[in-house]
Amino acid sequence: MANLGATFDATGVEPTQTLEVLPPGKYPAQIVNSDLRLTKDGMGQYLFLEIDVLEGPYQGRKLFDRLNLVNANTQTVEIAQRALSAICHATGRLQVQDSEELHLIPFMAVVQVQPPKNGYGESNKVRYQPLERASQPAAPQPQRIAAPQPAATPAPQPRPAVGGFASAPWKRSA
Repeated sequence: MANLGATFDATGVEPTQTLEVLPPGKYPAQIVNSDLRLTKDGMGQYLFLEIDVLEGPYQGRKLFDRLNLVNANTQTVEIAQRALSAICHATGRLQVQDSEELHLIPFMAVVQVQPPKNGYGESNKVRYQPLERASQPAAPQPQRIAAPQPAATPAPQPRPAVGGFASAPWKRSA
């Protein structure tokens, strides 16, 4: 039993709503938190990623991903390493020592819906791509009209200076 210290009044607090999975699609997003955690059996580790959607009707929604980087199953590790490589390529950070180096760099989250399994409902699966911005046609560049150049005047002929030098002796010509 846990004593709350005071009477909790639920009438003044909005209850937690069940969040539906995001529909399949592409969403500008960024990693906002990451943590290396132990697997349930304690024999491996996964990189937990918290991702925020940046734009559109789902702006502010969270996505989560787990990359099993330490696991007895080599195929599981390979899948996780490929996903981490995709994140690095999508963010432009190709060599990282800490997952925090991938935080707050926008990328395109390609979201799929996974069917229910193991007693859990539908879930989102995230793939990572570089951020695609709608390409806009380049603005026309103003035409630059060259100003008329004055007629070339002949270069002045060097005159010997005092002491017989054509130029200062400390200025050597190449």
